Amino acid sequence: MGALLLGLSLYNAARAADVQSLDRIIAIVNDDVVVASELEGELAGIVAQLRQKGARIPPREVLERQLVESLILNKLQMAAAAAAGITVTEETLAQAVNNIARKNGLGLSQFRQALEQNGIDLRQFREGIREQITIQRLRDQQIKRRIRVTDREIEAFLARASSGLDSRSDYHLLHILVSTPEAASPEQTRNARDKAQRLVGEIRQGADFRALAIAESDSRQALEGGDLGWLPANQLPTLFTDTVRGMERGQVSEPIRTPSGYHIILLEDYRGGERVIITQTQARHILIRSNEIVSEDDARVRLQQLKSRIESGDDFATLARSHSDDKTSAINGGDLGWITPGDMLPSFEEEMDQLAPGQISAPFRTDFGWHIVQVLERRQHDSTQAVERSEAYKAIQKRKLSEETELYLRRLRDEAYVELRLDDA
Repeated sequence: MGALLLGLSLYNAARAADVQSLDRIIAIVNDDVVVASELEGELAGIVAQLRQKGARIPPREVLERQLVESLILNKLQMAAAAAAGITVTEETLAQAVNNIARKNGLGLSQFRQALEQNGIDLRQFREGIREQITIQRLRDQQIKRRIRVTDREIEAFLARASSGLDSRSDYHLLHILVSTPEAASPEQTRNARDKAQRLVGEIRQGADFRALAIAESDSRQALEGGDLGWLPANQLPTLFTDTVRGMERGQVSEPIRTPSGYHIILLEDYRGGERVIITQTQARHILIRSNEIVSEDDARVRLQQLKSRIESGDDFATLARSHSDDKTSAINGGDLGWITPGDMLPSFEEEMDQLAPGQISAPFRTDFGWHIVQVLERRQHDSTQAVERSEAYKAIQKRKLSEETELYLRRLRDEAYVELRLDDA
């Protein structure tokens, strides 16, 4: 259970250390401070995670430098969220904690006990989750909502992805970033390039990539050893695509120059591609919504009566046109067309998937109201192209989000007053 809880969120057991009023201040961040107990909590947590993964633990001063910068950025983002009026209600927070407990197969009381057994205070765990939600909402508001992906970008992305990636469908990448500031001077750029080249040389001489990432990388994935995880081929960041397609397992790239700095990529592994075949269902339905006049029970009874009439020979399409509250499908006799998994509400698909072709469901409820549904036909459909477009959209959005987030965080950091006191006695 201990290993499981470490992965619940970025918040961990060690962070439950009490922040005492006399804590030594290790950084001043505008009107806020980072105190020693916060750093010690984060430090103990990352050490526990590295031990769990069997990774080499870098020197304490290296981890402290990374963690202090992470804490500073969190302080700045929380302040920016407060200035933007972003808050997280107790109801939202409770729902998030309940979801975490449910995903781990636990009730709330069992979850609390599991936290306590691992030295985690539930109240402080909740505050850690509140911070995560707040920061995510800030990024959604300030960054994600402004990102646009055009059809032309998707077409260009797919053309690049299909031009030389052979049968490889997924890549596992490790990443190091040697950052440069905005409007970097020639000297700053040269220093960053020299550092990146030095790191590439050390890796090729046998240095551990993950350990170097933790110690040297300026990326947000530094404390994860630079691990970007598995990425579908058409979701590779554009700036890596041309480089990665010519690499083999274990190979490290030359430094890749971008506006944010120099990137170093190691190809950990890759997998071959497969076509995406899905089962589609052609179905039609009749919807009755409850309201001030039609009660929930009235809606259910009406649908049961309509079902009986259809089974006695009345035409489904005719009844749908006359009675369904879903006016869009009612025009077509209730026809919903070919439904791909995920198109409809889970509660609707669950009922529909239980039916054989020609069968009509009993009345059931979803968020839209009460339904009866009839399955007309099923087919196997090659959805590879649609999936590729969807994944291309997500990849472009993710790349833009990553790039814009890096720039946003850099601006926050550059515009803030930060005084480091880490070396003070």
